[in-house]
Amino acid sequence: MSVESVSAQGFARASLAVLQHITESAREDVARAAGLIADTIRANGVIQAFGTGHSQAIVLELAGRAGGLVPTNRLSIADLVLYGGDDPTVLDDPLLERQAGVAARLYDLAAPHPRDLFVVISNSGVNNVIVEMALRAKEQGHRILAITSLTHTRAVPAGHPSGKKLADLADVVLDNAAPRGDALLELPNGGAVSALSTLTGVMLVQMAVAEASALLLAAGENPPVYVSANVPGGFEGNLELEKRYAGRIRRTAS
Repeated sequence: MSVESVSAQGFARASLAVLQHITESAREDVARAAGLIADTIRANGVIQAFGTGHSQAIVLELAGRAGGLVPTNRLSIADLVLYGGDDPTVLDDPLLERQAGVAARLYDLAAPHPRDLFVVISNSGVNNVIVEMALRAKEQGHRILAITSLTHTRAVPAGHPSGKKLADLADVVLDNAAPRGDALLELPNGGAVSALSTLTGVMLVQMAVAEASALLLAAGENPPVYVSANVPGGFEGNLELEKRYAGRIRRTAS
């Protein structure tokens, strides 16, 4: 890319081109992802969403937001402190997500039901805790929906002792189309700026949620979705919907 492309308009043009591309290239995979989501809701399951680092932004897009599905639960490394009783200082370790055993503890703390769907999000798809979570979910019989960059994951070695990557373990993979390293605009003297995976990950999540809702509506079922808590009656109505999943979804301040 030229130096001139490193600009607000350069990023807008490049990122919008990728977003337009994935709306077509991911159509079949989004339909398959929507099928998993709709089946989970019909079975009274919960969508367990997990990611680390900036992938947590996409988890938040899926779990517990206005216009989103109610039976969704956010899993986070912070659960070790919030629900597992660990000292908060454990979160000071920037390499915590690479430690063995972390995902197994997070899974146990969530106590998911067998019919729950796991949505695991990682741009690289190789960090230990990500692969460990997918392995644990698979061993327990859960379906797995992955959101990852196939370009990046194919360009780097596996980080887990199994030699597996997130994409290897998923029933459905949504490719976020981010480049290796995530940043979109190349700098003239090396490196790149302006990450892409959050934009494309959010697009894929919302496409899948919309398509799952369409499947439910076509079957005569009303999708259980949140209303904004900032409109009259929204908060109270949401509490009523959440009662169906009491003890299975967490809604903490964030």
